[in-house]
Amino acid sequence: MRFTELELGQQLQQAVAALGYEETTPIQAAAIPSGLEKSDIVGCAQTGTGKTLAFLLPAMEHVLQHPSKGRHPQVLILEPTRELVIQVAKEAHRLADYAKMRIAPVYGGAKMRSQTDQLRRGVDIVVATPGRLQDHMRRKNVTLRHLQILVLDEADRMLDMGFLPDIKQIISRIPEKRQTMLFSATMPASISALARQFQRDPVAIEMDLDHPPEAIDQTLYPVPRHLKGDLLVAILENMDVASMLIFTATKVEADIVTRQLEQNGIAVACIHGDFSQRDRVAALEGFRSGKHQALVATNIASRGLDVEGISHVVNYDVPEHPEDYIHRIGRTARADATGDAITFVTPDDEPLIYRIEYLLGHKIDRKILPDFDYDVPTPSWARPSAKALLREATKSQSVASRWRSMF
Repeated sequence: MRFTELELGQQLQQAVAALGYEETTPIQAAAIPSGLEKSDIVGCAQTGTGKTLAFLLPAMEHVLQHPSKGRHPQVLILEPTRELVIQVAKEAHRLADYAKMRIAPVYGGAKMRSQTDQLRRGVDIVVATPGRLQDHMRRKNVTLRHLQILVLDEADRMLDMGFLPDIKQIISRIPEKRQTMLFSATMPASISALARQFQRDPVAIEMDLDHPPEAIDQTLYPVPRHLKGDLLVAILENMDVASMLIFTATKVEADIVTRQLEQNGIAVACIHGDFSQRDRVAALEGFRSGKHQALVATNIASRGLDVEGISHVVNYDVPEHPEDYIHRIGRTARADATGDAITFVTPDDEPLIYRIEYLLGHKIDRKILPDFDYDVPTPSWARPSAKALLREATKSQSVASRWRSMF
């Protein structure tokens, strides 16, 4: 479907055309008409498939058709991370250059005063993280009693991050007569339960769930734990890497990997929860502009990191949840491009790889890097203690028992 076939008003049609959008993606073609009809929606699709426009366009069309004379928002879009708030608000502002309306990004790590001033002057659309929004609600900087549309974006991630109590508290302050659009990259049972709790007869839209784009070349690289850093450096030095996004399990690991890359002359930035908002934005902008060839991140960047041209995604540590593997590697091969997804695998990671391959429905190719010395002995500092070995053995037995009970 072409955007010109959608029942959008002249202002949004001009905005869409000016931004170069011509053909809708499948999730957009399915969700936008239902959104324009004021239906509740549960929309699930892979990352990078255009979900943002799928809810922004119907919401903004409503604001244009029913302009508010007051200062209270008509649309609330909840996001799990500040990066997603910034990204969605930026896209809304781009559209609003042609369809005038007031948009306020509200997230932690930014100054309360500027957000307070904007909210009190009056806004049409609020894009927010739940925690910071509640701060403003407690201070009476914003009221939701006139809200017409609620969007829960990346709903599965918000539940994973423990936002359900906050979401319930926020929704208790919103009129029951409203449109609720829920978007997610996966459809676990928790999302279905959330839809039943907060929506009325929602239109269900599912697009190729739990499968990354075919344009992504997925590869496993078995490697001893103590050689993962050396292998990463070797890959950057020997492969044609335009830009690489590297995921680690912990903030400490992210810092270690970043230092090792810096010591090998690689332009790298790092982003995780200990960085200030200013530093996180600077790291993302440096990576986006090409100043940094590599960006090391924890799971904070696995959703909503909108950077064109990422040629390689590396799972330095295998994610614990198979769905996170899908989200991580979905950062490459966006907008019909191709990309490589590399996952480092230690012997301890094999149960996690099994779960990922079970979700994908196929095995992932295994490779070794030519001329890399995999036989370097483990240094004494990297050898686990007897207590750690016992703890890992107990954990493995527990995981194995849980998995056996599922089949």
